[in-house]
Amino acid sequence: MDQKNHFNRRNFIKISTAGAVGVLPLVSSANNLLFSNSKISQPKVYLFSKTLQFLDYEEMSEVVKEIGFDGIDLTVRPKGHVLPENAHKDLPKATEAMQKLGLRTDMISTNVIDPYNSESSKLLNIAKELGYSIYRTGWIKYSKNQPIQQNLIAYKKQLQDLAELNARIGITGAFQNHSGNYLGAPVWDLKEVLEGIAENNLGVQYDIMHATVEGAQSWQLGFELVKAHINSLVVKDFKWIEEKGKWKRVYTPLGEGMVDFDSYFKFLKKYKIEQPISLHFEYDLGRAEKGKIPIIDKEIIFANLKKDLLFFKNTWDRVVNSD
Repeated sequence: MDQKNHFNRRNFIKISTAGAVGVLPLVSSANNLLFSNSKISQPKVYLFSKTLQFLDYEEMSEVVKEIGFDGIDLTVRPKGHVLPENAHKDLPKATEAMQKLGLRTDMISTNVIDPYNSESSKLLNIAKELGYSIYRTGWIKYSKNQPIQQNLIAYKKQLQDLAELNARIGITGAFQNHSGNYLGAPVWDLKEVLEGIAENNLGVQYDIMHATVEGAQSWQLGFELVKAHINSLVVKDFKWIEEKGKWKRVYTPLGEGMVDFDSYFKFLKKYKIEQPISLHFEYDLGRAEKGKIPIIDKEIIFANLKKDLLFFKNTWDRVVNSD
């Protein structure tokens, strides 16, 4: 690694308190980040590693540790931090780098969705041997050539078989609800296809942003339907903007969009949902948000990661810990 570009903890402390961190909110006390009086356990917060794919495993781990995340939701997929075909040699390296700094290494994001694919089985076995306990699956698009119900019958069989594969390996799959022409977009469909499947084999990675996109005023209904299947959570934010006479969705930093985090955290508190949270950064970070080499200073990226983490923790503290 080029030592001139290597992350320096001392420099990070500087940029976290001055200059580039003009974007950061003031925090009254470091004690605000401690959840010793939480009425439910503080969820473990993982950084979704796509944003830091321009860093090697060691530097990524240093940055994530310094910012204050509990662990890393590592991308192990095509164009990811670890390529699936190289998982046998690269996933152990990434895992060791994270574990050296005390980061949790039990969550990965994959494109695994075919229970009959031998390469997928191989990847999951490698992950299990290294101590990973949960993986995000790939997505499934609805076929427009068949009625919805026929799609659901086929997808239920596919996910049942995937759950059986997970059970044999001893790892948990998490299917993310994703807006658009995807299984899981309306959320109610996940209830139907996952019925009878234990969430420790295959459950829902509930994404409040995508749920809000599809049901701004009704996401609570979908949440109620699938809450027993939720085994992990994704947090990010968005808003609608008008551009050339058309409305489009754009990602935003946490708290600057349409997601009602107060209501959402109250739901998590109500149902005592304490599953791990993967914090995503999909808004403009100079291409880093796309998993590419950024065209902006990396200190600005780090500052935004810290800003969103602080927003999450302070909002959680205010909503969940309030009497």
